[in-house]
Amino acid sequence: MFAWLRRRRAAPAVPEDLWRATLARYPFLAARAPAEQERLRALSAEFLARKEFHGANGLVITDEIAVAIAAQAVLPVLHLGLGWYDDFVGIVVHPAEVLARRTETDDSGVVHAWEEVLAGEAMEGGPVMLNWRDVAHAGASADAGFNVVIHEFVHKIDMRDGAPDGCPPLRSRQAREHWLRVMGEAYQPFREAVIKAERFGEERPWLDDYGASSIDEFFAVACEAYFVNRERFTREFPALVDLFDSFYRPRSSP
Repeated sequence: MFAWLRRRRAAPAVPEDLWRATLARYPFLAARAPAEQERLRALSAEFLARKEFHGANGLVITDEIAVAIAAQAVLPVLHLGLGWYDDFVGIVVHPAEVLARRTETDDSGVVHAWEEVLAGEAMEGGPVMLNWRDVAHAGASADAGFNVVIHEFVHKIDMRDGAPDGCPPLRSRQAREHWLRVMGEAYQPFREAVIKAERFGEERPWLDDYGASSIDEFFAVACEAYFVNRERFTREFPALVDLFDSFYRPRSSP
């Protein structure tokens, strides 16, 4: 695996045929402007040189799998740089979703145990876990604004200044206050719409209702849709498009 990368470490480039196949599989990548595609390709190769992939439950990490993940992971930091991902190295990829056993002790000392199905998971200061089935189908699931790679890597961005809270590290308190206000104004109506759909059978929102569980999950879910289905996301959340553009596409970027 990655023989092409080892041979060309001084000037890494994803091979043309592998890159073209990746763009064909994920139309939201192919839709980027030519200059962005070239930057995406270069950063993807650099990402592969910096990170370590591990297959779980018998999954063998092929070049196809690694490049697909790299290209999608790089999308949020295309204009920010890979330094935003310098707090971890490992990426664990399962064949499909994972059943995780959770425990929590409440204030009374009672231990609660439950099982949770995970499509992916990002750990503060630790690795990222993904599942190949959802990654492989990311081209088709873009219509629904779903992308597990972007979701988990946005969590990593969110956690760079501590526990995830729906706000990436920003330069000033005023910028943070503005961000949280705009996010809250979008999150609360969305959460209410999800609750009404669950309780009263009203129409479900377009965005993945998992985003209604907390503001940090809403941030990650919203970013999925922002990157893979900008047209629909703009209709649904115009204020968030402006907010996200200000962060992910700073004015100094080409």
